[in-house]
Amino acid sequence: MTGYVVVREYARLTTSPVPKPTLDCAQISQAAFEWLCRMAGKFRSDGARLLQVEGRVSLQLDNFVGVLESPCGQVIEILPKHVDDDDVDGDCQYHAARRLLRKLISSALDLPVRETSEAALQRYDAPLPEWVIRQFLDAVGRLTKRGVRSDYIHVEERRRYLRGQLHVARQLRLPLQQRHLFEICHSVFDPDRPENRLIRTCLDLALRSTQDPGNWRLARELADAFRDIPPSRDSAQDLERWRSDRLMAHYEPVKPWCELILHRHLPLAVRGEWRGISFLFPMERLFEHHVYQVLRRRLAPDARLTAQSRLHSLCIHQDKPLFQLRPDMLLSQQDRRWVLDAKWKCLESADAQGKYGLSQVDFYQLFAYGHYYQNGSGEMLLIYPAWQGFCAPLPPFAFRGGLRVWALPFDLETDELRLPDGLEIPIHTVGRRAARSEVDRLLAE
Repeated sequence: MTGYVVVREYARLTTSPVPKPTLDCAQISQAAFEWLCRMAGKFRSDGARLLQVEGRVSLQLDNFVGVLESPCGQVIEILPKHVDDDDVDGDCQYHAARRLLRKLISSALDLPVRETSEAALQRYDAPLPEWVIRQFLDAVGRLTKRGVRSDYIHVEERRRYLRGQLHVARQLRLPLQQRHLFEICHSVFDPDRPENRLIRTCLDLALRSTQDPGNWRLARELADAFRDIPPSRDSAQDLERWRSDRLMAHYEPVKPWCELILHRHLPLAVRGEWRGISFLFPMERLFEHHVYQVLRRRLAPDARLTAQSRLHSLCIHQDKPLFQLRPDMLLSQQDRRWVLDAKWKCLESADAQGKYGLSQVDFYQLFAYGHYYQNGSGEMLLIYPAWQGFCAPLPPFAFRGGLRVWALPFDLETDELRLPDGLEIPIHTVGRRAARSEVDRLLAE
């Protein structure tokens, strides 16, 4: 057993020996097992479930993905489970899952197309923490080429010489033995500003955490540019003071990586509790956010896509709305509306007897959405990840009054929403070749 374990969603972790570790079963240390159990209790107190304990030597993870580092140094990388075991072999599953998670994290951080192209995601094949460090270092490297920004800092001090403005009131209150000193206030043009302090903090963390020689050398070189800047004492406050004006535009690509490394990227990420780079993402939220980002870029000119709309509530109680109805996405064009819900779940097109794996609760939810947001008629979309067992839209599910629900596959490789013939919505579908040409065009610009 090594200190680095790679598994995927719903995998089983145990302290017992595992003859052949896989993405679904691996061995961890006893100290890491106990730490995970303690952390799961804190998650439950916040209304989330990180894992399910199965006896004293085994536990099963839930649908969180990311990286965890325990106090004993055990690192657990949790990848998404988006293909069936029979579809591809183990190595292909491993690389495909890691590539997908990188893509979804980049989408969650709202990075530009230039930094999230397929080549950029694949050129550095390394464990997830090392990939995050490399992305951060590359962004800082581009920043230093354009220059580290300084700012005027107001300084009040007592000196033997007169500089700036004399503080008369404080000067008159000086004791007799200190009358040879001057109470002055002035401004200093200094790089000690919140953005640079946060970058310095992340560089120090990268130097302590990385195991990759290339990352260590690059971090060491970049640290020299920030050696005169103190680390941040309050990262939360410095993040709030991060400026986004025109002069600081070249700092923007660095900010998402600083937030991720410092465990501050909320609400998508769950803050880690230990040293190193630890972060967790609910896979349902990652998938939902990625679908939203992709569809938003492909809207018709007069269409609008809103995430987590809050226009309606289920009922009114004592003149106050109760039980807010918040669909994942609301697509609107003029006076027409479509409710879209993204679900991270594998459907089975051939399992009609088992209702394809659809949830009755989801249909109750969509029924309420349809009556409040679409006046009980029109088309609604349930979006699921595409895989070998679900690669084409299912026949529609009809409610009374002309309200229909479509279960559609979303291809995470090509970012294509596969629409059935006859369903007209103001979203442009893009195939693999067209999607690549679109990325190439944006990169050329």
